[in-house]
Amino acid sequence: MYESFYGLREKPFQIVPSPNYLYKSEKHQNALTYLEYGLTENVGFILLTGEVGSGKTTLVQYILSQLGDNTVAAVIFNSNLSAGELLRMILTQFELKPGDDKTDNLNALNHYLIQMYGSGKQALLIVDEAQNLTPDAIEEVRMLSNLQSDNHTLLQIVLVGQPELKAELEHPSMRQVAQRIAVRYHLTGLNREDTGRYISYRLQTAGGKPDLFTEAAVDLIYDVSKGIPRSINLACQAALVYGYAEESRKISQDIVRQIMADNLGVGLESVKQQTAADNPGNPGDPHPNPSKNGYKERLDAIEQTVQGLQAAVENRLGVIERSLNSQPSETVRKLTELLQQEQARNQALLRKHAHLEMQYLHQQDIIDKARRKYRQNKA
Repeated sequence: MYESFYGLREKPFQIVPSPNYLYKSEKHQNALTYLEYGLTENVGFILLTGEVGSGKTTLVQYILSQLGDNTVAAVIFNSNLSAGELLRMILTQFELKPGDDKTDNLNALNHYLIQMYGSGKQALLIVDEAQNLTPDAIEEVRMLSNLQSDNHTLLQIVLVGQPELKAELEHPSMRQVAQRIAVRYHLTGLNREDTGRYISYRLQTAGGKPDLFTEAAVDLIYDVSKGIPRSINLACQAALVYGYAEESRKISQDIVRQIMADNLGVGLESVKQQTAADNPGNPGDPHPNPSKNGYKERLDAIEQTVQGLQAAVENRLGVIERSLNSQPSETVRKLTELLQQEQARNQALLRKHAHLEMQYLHQQDIIDKARRKYRQNKA
């Protein structure tokens, strides 16, 4: 939508983790160094924690992209599993066929790991969103770390999770697990300087100008995002949509202020209120369904409308340009007024699209938090 206007090959601030967009701030470089050391030295158990949206999954994707042929990896992204389900998922990720008997599954995994070791390969297990693991599942992971041969760890394990995971592993009941962790790192938000470099890096990676955002705009984005990459992405993505709607070649602090005024990329309060309004009679539902609010459907419909309207505006502009030298001034004036009306409608739709998109993305965070809280209360 705004890519061609700003000379971008693609959208630079998508929240989907991509190793191509990893900005190696000092903190992210430190995390990579710890991870690479742990994997190279075959320490067995590695822990990476960080704030929500701090870039943990992007780091994982980057590490995976750097692995050589001598490493076979199993990655678990859905960690809301029981101990038995987790073991079966691990076998599946290693392209093994799990059975119903736990002992048989453990024997199959152990046999596979010995085969990999014998062929000179290292097996790696990464569990993302590991704060969702039940205590039994965490204990299962600890038991898997016991698999070794000739003082060589057969399975490298990386647990990746939010601060709740770090707190859980500090509990006395988790002492045996915590003692196994040889390398650990906690990722926090970027500082102001790195926030500016992060925005410039992603713009440049997408083929755009690194100075598209003014310094004053970056200051405001840092204030509202607290340096958390995901929040920076949300704010910048909304800013590009707003800037495009206003045909602004620079993203200024005024555009960011407009986003703040409209509660886009700033906080969750307005979305929480909308969620409560859309689910009146079901406030305790631990598994809210995004389709209930219809955000995705509304986004798709508006996207199609915007695209059609843009085509109509461009066509109308061509008509006006062709008419300038051949039509009476009154006709030109009327056509110009119609064009201005279409442009105003276009801007309004773009703003509405940005607002719904930010609400949809924020709502996903609310759903995740609700599920985590439900599981914590249930436990």
